[in-house]
Amino acid sequence: MSDIFAKVRLGGIELNNRLVMAPMTRSRAKLDGTPGDLAAQYYAQRASIGLIVTEGTQPSDDGQGYLTTPGIYTDAHVEGWKAIAQAVHAQGGRIFLQLMHAGRMSHPDNTPHHRQGVAPSAIAPGAPMFTAAGMQDIPTPRALTTEEVRQTVKDFAYAARRAIEAGADGVEIHGANGYLVQQFIAASSNVRTDEYGGSIENRARFAIEVAKAISDEIGPERTAIRLSPSLLMWGIDEGAEGPDLYRHLVAELDKLGLAYIHIMHAGNEELLSDIRKLWHQALVLNRPGRSREQIGTDIASGLADIEAYGQMVLANPDFAERLDSGAPMNEADRSTFFGGTEKGYVDYPTMSELKAAKETE
Repeated sequence: MSDIFAKVRLGGIELNNRLVMAPMTRSRAKLDGTPGDLAAQYYAQRASIGLIVTEGTQPSDDGQGYLTTPGIYTDAHVEGWKAIAQAVHAQGGRIFLQLMHAGRMSHPDNTPHHRQGVAPSAIAPGAPMFTAAGMQDIPTPRALTTEEVRQTVKDFAYAARRAIEAGADGVEIHGANGYLVQQFIAASSNVRTDEYGGSIENRARFAIEVAKAISDEIGPERTAIRLSPSLLMWGIDEGAEGPDLYRHLVAELDKLGLAYIHIMHAGNEELLSDIRKLWHQALVLNRPGRSREQIGTDIASGLADIEAYGQMVLANPDFAERLDSGAPMNEADRSTFFGGTEKGYVDYPTMSELKAAKETE
């Protein structure tokens, strides 16, 4: 496991270890999308991990899907994220801000303009969503016009620029988990007849254009993307041609020289191996459900350069230190994942805090 604690170059920065905090929605932002008052403390507590990837952050009003998620397109948003970036950097950490446009995974009650969600095509995901009024079915989205698709690409680039203004080390495009970028990729959610629909090349076009626009805006060394090939959720089904689409997409993205690609692995080992061969920059791998005993195995085998972890980092601010020392881990409290107060957010104890508490007993 020693390789996981080795330093690694990622784009224009150096990480102290090969561990990444995976992006996790916490739904604790203010109603205007400004990060909540405890967010700086939350992220700074976890700054000893090699890289923090923040919760999904909307690039526009249309990009919001869930209640109280943060944005990065107004001056207030920038000031809020600036405090977070400064707090993380003060602890020696690195932070990439994840740009997430929810697309059709949205409800009008959750957005600042209360408008119908937007997507590649007017196809509902067939899933409910939490709102202030409780769980509600997600309504059918409105299909973006071709010009609106191009404007959305510009929205991503603008949000990336604002993230850098806020002090982030870079941005990660959320191209996974059934949100807008993957909605363009999947034939089940994209039945367009313009240049963004139909063929493999056309359905990959939006992801490539977003990555290029952001790369042109802030530099490829500050730009990354997360993908989840073959993931079936919320009506997303990439079909039999899905692996070939990702081979094309990854090969095209590789030409941009991005900082890293972040794969949320859904089980297709052959495709993962092909992606490793096609990609010539850093590869971050997230295997949901990976046990503690398996940590570091993908780095040791050469399949990944860096490994990403979610709930274990959420529950253990000193995750890297616990891993290195063999100390037991705190268990995550699922009931506090979304919304709420400091409970389950900034009150998970570190080893040193537990030791101090025991000494005062």
